[in-house]
Amino acid sequence: MSESYQISIAKLKRDLPIVPIKSDLAIASFVLLGDAELAHVAAVELSKAIDFEFDYIVTPETKGIPLAQEMSRQTGNSHYIVIRKNVKSYMTSPLVVKSSAITTATPQTLVLDGKDAKIIHNKKVLVVDDVISTGGSLKAVEKILFQAGAHIVGKFAILAEGQAEQRDDITFLATLPLFKLDGDGHWAVSN
Repeated sequence: MSESYQISIAKLKRDLPIVPIKSDLAIASFVLLGDAELAHVAAVELSKAIDFEFDYIVTPETKGIPLAQEMSRQTGNSHYIVIRKNVKSYMTSPLVVKSSAITTATPQTLVLDGKDAKIIHNKKVLVVDDVISTGGSLKAVEKILFQAGAHIVGKFAILAEGQAEQRDDITFLATLPLFKLDGDGHWAVSN
């Protein structure tokens, strides 16, 4: 029997499978890729919270891309920037930062193409992602944007997972708990 956790984003509900990431820790697996309806609704809702000027939306690869695209449409921005996971042959003078996240077993590499770094230099940027949890990926994004000379004016996510819900520097739509095994061998919300 698979266990799941239900989230609500505006009028939408989604049942997320609970997936172990360690022997005693599990997450509700949220995958935005392929869910165009949820990406659209989340972008509409998050865009309502933007009451300040900005120049570009920036997102780390991969699952934040549909959100960044939809938020760009909602806010009338025709271009957004993707921080990649690998250096690509077409990149010039890429900026590279290492990061770690709750869902990855090994450190990841984040890469900003030098062309994109020039575009956002001295510009106001919004950072958007699907889920913020430990903040490891977000710290790496902040570091690479600092290297590029960009000014972060907002941080947005669909979900704040675990302790991230206590952060006051991010705007999010819903919370997502972490899970621990209970005495009966079932996953229970961790406090």
